[in-house]
Parts: sequence; structure tokens; C-alpha cells
Amino acid sequence: MNFISKKNVKILSTVLCITLTFSTTSITFADSTITTGTTLSTASDISDSNAVQDKLAAVEKAVYGTTQTGAIIDRINKLEQDYYGTSKNGNLVDRINSIYAQIFTNTYSPSAIAQMNGIEWSLMHQVSMHPIGQRLSDLETMLYGKPKSGTYYSRMLSLGNAAFGSSQQAIPLSHTLVPANTLIKIKLVTPLNSETMKAGDEVKYQVAEDVIYNGSMVFAAGGLGEGTVTSVSSAKNFGRDGKIGIDFAKTQAFDGTIVDTILGEKAKKEMKSEAMAAGASVAGMVLLGPIGIVGGVFVKGKNINLPAGTELFIQTKSDITLYGTPANSTSSNNTLNSTAQTVTQTSSSAE
Repeated sequence: MNFISKKNVKILSTVLCITLTFSTTSITFADSTITTGTTLSTASDISDSNAVQDKLAAVEKAVYGTTQTGAIIDRINKLEQDYYGTSKNGNLVDRINSIYAQIFTNTYSPSAIAQMNGIEWSLMHQVSMHPIGQRLSDLETMLYGKPKSGTYYSRMLSLGNAAFGSSQQAIPLSHTLVPANTLIKIKLVTPLNSETMKAGDEVKYQVAEDVIYNGSMVFAAGGLGEGTVTSVSSAKNFGRDGKIGIDFAKTQAFDGTIVDTILGEKAKKEMKSEAMAAGASVAGMVLLGPIGIVGGVFVKGKNINLPAGTELFIQTKSDITLYGTPANSTSSNNTLNSTAQTVTQTSSSAE
């Protein structure tokens, strides 16, 4: 007798029960076990707009979970007070650009997003999609029994010390060229139902497993993302089953970079392979059209109803260079050790 694992049943249900389309547009994602209030913004989205308010809003979402209200000067003052403990001098544009770089940019040192991902992964082997404030409180509660006081920056340094054994929060990162068509297993956070969903609805998902390339972890389990429903067709008479089209376009890497992803041929092949391993017949799966559509043979006249946790595959759209952390670098005391380039954010970067 053949037994089908729960893992394979989830992937099988995806292959047999959902139509997935891909496009060249963007998205982001989340963890089914945590609040899905954070929305990802790409660096290109922000730079293309040339609006400092967009950068300010992106930082507020990353730190607090939502965009704040009020005058720009009051909002940047609050951010700087909460993050650094003091308001900085200079014009508003420079101040907003500075804290935006601190949160999102990995050019000279790991961004705050990369730091939080590194700390969480070191301690729990998964990352969270919560805003930075909540992530700090959750980790402190886990380690110390309650949240600590202080600036976000100082609390991050303290957690870095606990995770990496370094008061300077050294995170071993090295540049890794991740090729196009690298597979990423994801799982749904937002349940899919062809009776209740409509085009334009947001679909959240998370990275289901760490993605390792050339010895570096470049996508961590729990990595955030969002999709968009592009089309919905409810079940109809004469055995016409429901269908849902979803655009999977962006996935957050370990270093916080938002990577363009698609449901391509390699991902479809992997889903088909796992479905066959679970006992599905080849006749039970159909590939429709030359691009981006995975279909199945459905029970007549049934709507799609896929729960959170349903697994599927997507793939990177093009080559991209990411910061990765050594996959074998977590020791028994949760200290990351590596001969890779170490990128360190020192306290001077917060001055």
C-alpha cells in the first residue's frame, strides 16, 4: 500500500486544483503563523517615484507596520528618536534618505532588515514578516521573558550579541550570484477560494524552505511576499470548475532584497514531479498553453478552496547578486562562523 505524505498532498492539491499565471509585474510575501500587516516595497519602486514621502512611508511600514500620519518633520523626528535615540541635523530629504538606507540598503553594511533576518534565522531558523518593532519585542520576550527598553538600534545590537556572540552585530555575509530559474518552495498564507476572491485581491505567501546556492543561504524559510489575483472564475453549470489566476512576482531574499520571481516551466515541472511522487496519474495533470498556466482535471463543477499552507514552487526570473550567509554556519551555541567576507555594522553607522 502506498502512503501519501501531508507534504506531497499539499503540492498535489495545488497541481490539481489551481490555475496559476505569471507576469512581469511585482509582488511580496508572508508567514502563515504571524500577522500579515507588513507590505514590501522595492528599491526601484521607491527610486522611480522620486518622492521622499514614499521612502518615509516605506521606512514606517518596515519599522511600525503601517504608515504614520502628521507632518513630515514630526514623522522623521519620531523615527529617528525611536531608532537612534536622537533627532538628527540636516534637511528633511537627507535625513529621510539616511534612515531609508539604514533600513533597506546593504551597500556598506547589512541593512536593518538583513540584521533582523540574520538574528531570527540564527535563533529560530526562520524569519518573520512582522515590522522591526514587533520582531524585536518577540525575540526579547523569547530570550528574556519580556521586551526591553531602549532604541531599536541598541536593542538590535543586544540581540545580535546574543545571536552571533559579537557586540558589533557581525553578520557573515558574502555576495552570491543566484542564477535565473532557481527554485523556491513557497506556501500560501492567504487561503484561496474561487467563490469569494476577486481580481486585484492580495495573496500573501512565505518561503517554505531555506534556499541554498553554492553553500550560501539566499532565501530563508519564512521570507515575505505578496501576490495579486489576476482573474477569478467561479464554478459554473455543465461541469465548469472554478479557476484562480495569481501573479507571483516578488519574493524577499535573506538580505531583504525583493527578487523578481515567476511561475515558470521549471517550477511547473517540479510541482508535477512531486504530484506524481504522491501518487497522481499523468492523466490527472495538464499543462495548458506555452506559458505560465498550470491546470488540472477537477471534480466537475467544483470551486477552488485551497487552505493556508498549500505548497507550490516558483523560480527566480533572472540572474541576481544577493548577500547570503553560510548555510552550515549555525553552531550549537547559535554563533555564525565563516571564512566568508564579514560585513559589520558598527555603532558609528548610527551616528
